[in-house]
Amino acid sequence: MISSQLLAYVAILVFCTFQAHSLETFIAAVYEHAVILPNATLTPVSREEALPLMNRNLDLLEGAITSAAKQGAHIIVTPEDGVYGWNFSRDTLYPYLEDIPDPAVNWIPCNNPDRFGHTPVQERLSCLAKDNSIYVVANIGDKKPCNASDPECPPDGRYQYNTDVVFDAQGKLVARYHKQNLFMGEDQFNAPKEPEVVTFNTTFGKFGIFTCFDILFYNPAVTLVTDFQVDTILFPTAWMNVLPHLSAIEFHSAWAMGMGVNFLASNIHYPSMKMTGSGIYAPDSPRAFHYDMKTEEGKLLLSQLDSHPHHPAVVNWTSFASGVKTLSTGNQEFNSTVFFDEFTFLELTEVTGNYTVCQKALCCHLSYKMSEKRSDEVYALGAFDGLHTVEGSYYLQVCTLLKCRTTDLHTCGDSVETASTRFDTFSLSGTFGTQHVFPEVLLSEIQLAPGEFQVSSDGRLFSLQPPSGPVLTVTLYGRLYEKDQVSDASSDLTARALRVMLIVLIPVGFSLSWTD
Repeated sequence: MISSQLLAYVAILVFCTFQAHSLETFIAAVYEHAVILPNATLTPVSREEALPLMNRNLDLLEGAITSAAKQGAHIIVTPEDGVYGWNFSRDTLYPYLEDIPDPAVNWIPCNNPDRFGHTPVQERLSCLAKDNSIYVVANIGDKKPCNASDPECPPDGRYQYNTDVVFDAQGKLVARYHKQNLFMGEDQFNAPKEPEVVTFNTTFGKFGIFTCFDILFYNPAVTLVTDFQVDTILFPTAWMNVLPHLSAIEFHSAWAMGMGVNFLASNIHYPSMKMTGSGIYAPDSPRAFHYDMKTEEGKLLLSQLDSHPHHPAVVNWTSFASGVKTLSTGNQEFNSTVFFDEFTFLELTEVTGNYTVCQKALCCHLSYKMSEKRSDEVYALGAFDGLHTVEGSYYLQVCTLLKCRTTDLHTCGDSVETASTRFDTFSLSGTFGTQHVFPEVLLSEIQLAPGEFQVSSDGRLFSLQPPSGPVLTVTLYGRLYEKDQVSDASSDLTARALRVMLIVLIPVGFSLSWTD
């Protein structure tokens, strides 16, 4: 009896102590890092030759980490591929890898650097966290030996993982995540046999972590939010922007709003490959973001967030749209391609109007009023309901109001960065077959519109005030995860075709891909 009472007392004491030290808000930092790349990534180097390159990048990360800590940040996120870059083979990547243990081993590399072999990168990251009393999130490579008793063991006798690590303010390794959804061309890495769902608790909330291409799939991204109720997602990424719907700041801020969590996105800064766009996003609106295609410098962002953000009301994404009566506008529908997907479009021909366009089971409804109807710019309402099969296979339902690149309707869906047309109001909805819908509003010059729009419980994305700039796109980007499966033959054919395209196009400087 005494023992059980004592245990209960200790449990209550621990809980009360944790509660007393818990924070209602915290300062988050993300660093968009201008990565220094090796001179040659397909020529083998020694471990001794690999370390100086990694230390040059770590020098830059150290500057950002130190600066963030001095400004009161509790946690900082750095990008995917930020320590050594990309475009390696399995063999040429190997000298850059370290053995990263399970965090359950209770290890502070700064205090005991040789416990798991030669781990100078982990030691340095640990010391940066400890010396600055800040959580540090970084992306490095893990290596794990295997043998013939493992039927999935690669021919070279090892697994190599694209890995996120988190060190707490004492320098202890508290999280390790192996990227599940490898992007096309990441042949230097293995995916884990089972999706990893990685979380950790702090005095300023519960955190989950995943990497880049993972964001488009259910596991682990959605699982972390729906099943593990994390407050904040950490997101190292090497993201190539693709307009109109997959620009980094546009999609990542939409994901935060659609899932109702804080989202800390740290991107590589490499404009020649269209890599830029980092941000600190709350469920209600972006708190800080950066998009810069003109300079070569990195950028540190900081902002305050709620440790336990208020979760928005559940949205019925088909409620409003299913009750709208379709009225004929007299305009003829046309088809045009958006990132390899054929959308059904209607041109917006008047300064104000109510439009409906459908494709398969999805009908998209738009009410709008422009400030003026310009003769030199064309806008269209589009719908797509289908399986996207280029650079990954995933099922989409998308309703979008977008600016066409030129007045030629065949350019509707092409990449465009500037606009002149201002809207006084807009309201967009659709008959979605999913509850996973991400609301995007992107303005001219690739700018977000914090606080200028919201989503209603009946599924409308609407303006609260006239947007502060001309509109590039207003979009509801829906994902039907359960319909992602495609026949192996079709997947193999797509993969082979893409590889041929890459072999032909990469040598002449063309980049098809948009995320790593």
